[in-house]
Amino acid sequence: MKSILLLFKLAILLIVVACDDTSDAVVVDPIFVSPIDSTVTTSDTTLFAYFEQDFLVGVALPVSMTSNGVDGKIERLIQTQFNSIVDENCLKPIYIQPQQGQFNFTDADKYVQFGETYDKKIIGHTLVWHSQVPDWMFVDNQGNEVDRTELLSRMKSHITTTVGRYKGRVHGWDVVNEAIDGGSWRNSKWYSIIGPDFIDSAFHYAAQADPNAELYYNDYSMNSSSKRAKVVELVNRLKSAGIRIDAVGMQAHYSLGVSLSEIEQSIQAFANAGVSVMFTELDVSVLPWPPGVDPNSAEIGNDAEYDEKYNPYSDSLPESVQIQLADTYKGLFELFCTHSDKITRVTFWGLNDGMSWKNDFPVKGRTDYPLLFDRNNDPKLAYEYVLNIKK
Repeated sequence: MKSILLLFKLAILLIVVACDDTSDAVVVDPIFVSPIDSTVTTSDTTLFAYFEQDFLVGVALPVSMTSNGVDGKIERLIQTQFNSIVDENCLKPIYIQPQQGQFNFTDADKYVQFGETYDKKIIGHTLVWHSQVPDWMFVDNQGNEVDRTELLSRMKSHITTTVGRYKGRVHGWDVVNEAIDGGSWRNSKWYSIIGPDFIDSAFHYAAQADPNAELYYNDYSMNSSSKRAKVVELVNRLKSAGIRIDAVGMQAHYSLGVSLSEIEQSIQAFANAGVSVMFTELDVSVLPWPPGVDPNSAEIGNDAEYDEKYNPYSDSLPESVQIQLADTYKGLFELFCTHSDKITRVTFWGLNDGMSWKNDFPVKGRTDYPLLFDRNNDPKLAYEYVLNIKK
């Protein structure tokens, strides 16, 4: 197996050397040496430079980085590999407005400032969601459920205050997150109190607060036919009502061997509906999944008990699985490039394997390897495959 990997790397190296058009290439700092071959990296560019003419390449960052700062290897990684960032948590309602009328923008301000300091396209995640929203949003002072009019007023206040604060600074917003369950509307408090048009109102309020910010609907399992159809229905409804929606965000929490044809059908369907497509939370799990758990799902609370058989690579990832992961990423990015006229951003959900939420979902305490950079922030074989798809 090692000899196969060595022959592959030598072949790619010969292609790079033979290529004439390298005058505009960005040289990778020696800090980004592949752990598989500690002497050389075959890539002569970086992620966002490689795909600069295709789409933005983003990364989700935790508040520990955007509030406390970064340096060294992590700083170099963010600077050289990505031209867009998204917050993991700091702009979610439960952190922005934990008590009614008491807004806390401390971490959010630092996040936006971080993005501006490093000259990244800043994405705000998320304004309306069924999860990580404070309980007070849906009840009055006596603990009784509020009515439609009051909840709409509270929604408008939250969106107007949050989006308005960063008007002209945040590139785009995940306005509504995960409002669809399978092929039906999720029975959230937003839905049960207001009705399905809570989504229409959210987009309307966001557009009023910043007419120039891009507005997105974001959800997981968007490659499934039932959710695909419901999202198209939503987009058509908003557009028919004259409400602006700029893009659909496919979260893209995948596993090895995910069906590319299903993803492609969704790309085409959303584009035909008149919106751009984004892959907003990309990762690829290499671990086996418990029975009954959708490997493409991101349903919070859909947890399973720990069992060692679901954590087979606790020490390291075998080279054979490294190759499977690399092949999956290669196929995904070939597909993204094929449809680069429709896709405007691809964002990874986490900087490196150690920071990935997949280590604790849907089974806590596992060791997963779902991203392009390992726990030492070094590029993996998948990174090399991705940066050679245009050869």
